[in-house]
Amino acid sequence: MRHCLVVDDSDIIRKVAHHILEEVHVTSTEAESGPEALERCRSAMPDLIMLDWQMPQMSAVDFLYLLRRQPGGDRPFVIYCTTENDPEDITKAFQAGANDYLIKPYDRDSVIDKLCAIGAIDRPKTRGFSHEMD
Repeated sequence: MRHCLVVDDSDIIRKVAHHILEEVHVTSTEAESGPEALERCRSAMPDLIMLDWQMPQMSAVDFLYLLRRQPGGDRPFVIYCTTENDPEDITKAFQAGANDYLIKPYDRDSVIDKLCAIGAIDRPKTRGFSHEMD
């Protein structure tokens, strides 16, 4: 089972991400700051990281720089999450070590689409009735 570290200073965002990940059988832990996230990575390196772009105490760029220099820090797939679709910030995130990005506020479908696109999960089967016509 895949494990995702959700790094965001918003408790609500972390909880939303946790519930979405749980639904697709991805375990998750949470961190509300860059230093806390680095400590969690040192204890157990996750497979995935959903990283808030703007955090207190440490920027996402600084976190990525330090993460990628940790033993095993090259392994996690990092999705940086931002409220702004700023090409300059996206470029900075990729240069610092992010693998992809997601615009907030995200919802179930956008997270699942991103996880499927990167190969972290298989597309969940839809529940209920089929909407296809014969």
